Amino acid sequence: MSAKRDGLLAAILTLLAFTPTVSGIGAELGDLPKRPADALSVALTLALTLPLAVRTRWPAACLAIVGIGFALHQTLSGPPTFGTVGIYLALYAAGAHQERLRRTTQIVVAAGYVVLAVVLHLLGSPRQLPDFFAFFLVLAVIWVAGAGVRRWRADEAERRRLSAEVAVAAERARIARELHDVVTHHVTAMVVQADAALYLLGSAPDRAGESLTAISGTGRRALTELRSLLGVLEATGDSAAADRTPALGKVSDLVEQARLSGQPIEWTEHGRPLTQSVDVELAVYRVVQEALTNALKHATGHPTAVLVRHGDTHIEIEVTTEGSATAPVVASGGRGLAGLRERVRMLNGELIAGARPEGGFRVRALIPSVTASGSVQE
Repeated sequence: MSAKRDGLLAAILTLLAFTPTVSGIGAELGDLPKRPADALSVALTLALTLPLAVRTRWPAACLAIVGIGFALHQTLSGPPTFGTVGIYLALYAAGAHQERLRRTTQIVVAAGYVVLAVVLHLLGSPRQLPDFFAFFLVLAVIWVAGAGVRRWRADEAERRRLSAEVAVAAERARIARELHDVVTHHVTAMVVQADAALYLLGSAPDRAGESLTAISGTGRRALTELRSLLGVLEATGDSAAADRTPALGKVSDLVEQARLSGQPIEWTEHGRPLTQSVDVELAVYRVVQEALTNALKHATGHPTAVLVRHGDTHIEIEVTTEGSATAPVVASGGRGLAGLRERVRMLNGELIAGARPEGGFRVRALIPSVTASGSVQE
């Protein structure tokens, strides 16, 4: 695309260079008596315009050809032409696009300009030192402008790179949280159920089959949820993710699964559930899932209460596990709770987890209610 633009610019400038009505507009430095148009003047004009077709790809070469053409045009008293504007465009392109030997190019351009000024003075140019210096300042400003654009592009590219790295890191953390929540919950339930089956094999063999059936069901649910999670990672678009995300109504399924593992759970739900955004529904699901996982790991057999309250502006989740006053339940302190806090915080919510003074453990989350359309409930 840039090559096409450069080619179009060179063609337009070449056309204008041979248009008499704009011949007086251009870069004039020597102000020597002008010679009539001839083949040499045409060649010099083309040297001022045609190299601009490669000003982006080979800016140094473009500047060298245009610079030499401009110097010859001034010293040989070429007729006025709009094509001399090419020196400005070539200098800007070198500042904006040249990657290597930038300092060398600056030195060569400055030295070449000094030589040109001296030659023009010796040829009888009426220009004085302030005039040459002013023209040099114009060239310097054009170079600096191009260099500024180059630095801006480099800064933008670096910002995009850093943003991409942050996005990748955030996505990796999100995937790790999801895998942790899925795998830890189901594996913990299977371990508890397997321990119960081993115990029942000796004391009540007829009931051991129930635990083995529960293990099989938990394993199948784990595989199903892992497949769903992989589907979310492979899917594109919010609609695909929504189809595979655990819904708010499935919190009760988590309670039933924990009960099958032998955990006595009291399940309470207040208020009228609304269709929430995917992020809110998944956050509610994960909070309950992680809290029940910790209860199975650290307070097996202790009464646990799960409360979900649907308010006008927030959804409140509270999971309380009782325990011995002399041996209070402790949290895992691992990726689960830390990941939950981050997930809830990103929804402008709050999560508090800690041991209760009377023994046991409580996880409480308050999440703003956001409907599926994306509006926050007032």
